[in-house]
Amino acid sequence: MAKGPGRKVNVRAAAQTKIGTVRQRVTSRFSWTPSTFVTVILIFFGVSSVGPRISDYFVMQTQINQLQAKLDAAKENLENITEEKKRWDDPVYIRAQARDRLFYVVPGEISYLVLDADGLNLSDTSGTVGALLAQKKSSADFSQSIGTTKKNWAKGLMQSVIRAGLDQPVSKDKSSATN
Repeated sequence: MAKGPGRKVNVRAAAQTKIGTVRQRVTSRFSWTPSTFVTVILIFFGVSSVGPRISDYFVMQTQINQLQAKLDAAKENLENITEEKKRWDDPVYIRAQARDRLFYVVPGEISYLVLDADGLNLSDTSGTVGALLAQKKSSADFSQSIGTTKKNWAKGLMQSVIRAGLDQPVSKDKSSATN
């Protein structure tokens, strides 16, 4: 079969013959025998029985990863605490913390501490904040005695509850008639 310029090749017929031959090959190799049917059923039951276990496996792997992350964070926290403990073993660090937190000074040093800078009276001639606070304490700004209330709040509360339960509301007609 030589192809010439005047001859047309029927592509469709050639494709159908190839398809036909493939179909024949597949059907000759694959057939629904009882053993094939049993194999497919066994595969189906195997997948259906293993499927939930696989999802449990992935859930457990996620939990393991979360717990591992918590463990890593706890180890890092332990390392930080260990470093902090080592710092507290150093006398220089303890001295620095005492200066910063407790305002301790070495004997012979002078420490300046400003408390409530907005409320200080700059015309104070004594030069110390303690003298200013002592002066304010002795003035009327601070109460030197324990005071008592003029009204008994418990009695007032009880009267309010009784009055709310016993008093009748005044209607608009009566209020306008009395006025």
